Formats: sequence, C-alpha cells, structure tokens
Amino acid sequence: MSDTETAAFKRVLLKISGEALMGDQGYGLHPPTVQRIAKEVKTVHEMGVEICMVIGGGNIFRGLQGSAQGMERTTADYMGMLATVMNALAMQSALEELDIHTRVISAIPMDQVCEPYIRRRAVRHLEKKRVCIFAAGTGNPYFTTDTAATLRASEMACEAIFKGTKVDGVYDKDPAKHDDAVRYDDVTYDEVLQKHLGVMDASAIALARDNNLPIIVFSLDEPGGFRGILAGEGTYTRVHD
Repeated sequence: MSDTETAAFKRVLLKISGEALMGDQGYGLHPPTVQRIAKEVKTVHEMGVEICMVIGGGNIFRGLQGSAQGMERTTADYMGMLATVMNALAMQSALEELDIHTRVISAIPMDQVCEPYIRRRAVRHLEKKRVCIFAAGTGNPYFTTDTAATLRASEMACEAIFKGTKVDGVYDKDPAKHDDAVRYDDVTYDEVLQKHLGVMDASAIALARDNNLPIIVFSLDEPGGFRGILAGEGTYTRVHD
C-alpha cells in the first residue's frame, strides 16, 4: 500500500494507555515495547495515513490513585499530566529512530522539551505527514486522557479514534475473567454508556457521540493489527451511532 486510497481513513488518532508501554514490567517504560508500538505506527504511516497519538500516564503516575491516597486531586492530576509528557517523549524518540518526523505537543507549555498546543500549527504538522503526539491531557485537572484524545481528534478533524487495548474489541464482560464473554462487532455510544462497557470514560464517549466520531477498539498486542484494520481486515469493535 502506498497511498491513502487503500486505507479506510486518511487521518486517525491512536489512543493507548500508559500501561501499554510497561510490557511485562509492573511500572515505568519498557523500551522494546515502546519500539514495537512505534513500528506498528510506522506501518500505518507508510500507508499515507496522517496520525495523531495520545498516550496515558498510568505506567508512571495515575492522578486518581494519588487522590485516593490523600493527595489533593488537582495536584495529583497535574502530576499525571507530566507523566504523559514523559511517555510522549519516549514514543517520539522511538519513532524518530525509525525516521518518522514527530512532534510532541503539550497542553501545558514547556518550551524546552515540546511545542505548546496551537491547533492550526498541529494541523499543519499533520498535513506535512508528521506524527503529532498530544501530551498533558487537556491541560485541566478532572479530565482523563480518554477525554483529551476525543477532544484532540475532534479538533484535528480525525475520521476515527483507534483505542489500542489488550483485547481485540469490546466485550460484555471481562474476557480475562469470564470464558463466556461475548465480543461485540458493533456497539452504539448509548449502549456503551448504559451497559458500562468501559471503552472510555463517559465524558469521552459523550463527546465522541456529539461529534459523530467512531471509536475502533482493537488489540495493540496483535502484530500488524493497526495496519490491518485500516486495510479492511482484522478483528475489532466499532463504536458508533
């Protein structure tokens, strides 16, 4: 594949959790895992698809857990945002080793390490086929990186959000705990909210619904899965109206 006519979408946002970068470790970054994900992104980039990324920070610090342990919630959330910047820089390094031009764009200005978020500039980077990694969430406490991903995807006029997880779609119950769990091929935004299916948090789902932005849930552990879905193959769940 060499042009966007063969891809299902021309511009997408890939959302992955910070935990996806841990590999088999219990904490932090696992460089081989970061490199593997970067190679997956490269295969899609080579199709001519414009790619944004949002990476969580739960492998380093999770604001809700800090808050639960007595830390003031706003402070804990800002610490979580800083963790996402660290993950974004790690992914940028891995992508640039593969000769993919990348920009880390932070909602919290920190000029020495990344660009501040300016929508028009970010769109221009995408048009120049640079991968844009949006860091520091929305820049506001009380909002998750899921919500940040949906917000940025809407602002960048992405055609879909790809949510990379450890399972190959959305199930009616946890497939790791229940052998009789059933996978959905398609599910509506309202069903996700009503059945508490745990695709993303409620505000992210509501924002996607309001902007008619489909969410593709797939396994990030499946080699070639990201590219395969864009080529019209693979196993996944589509969340839409």
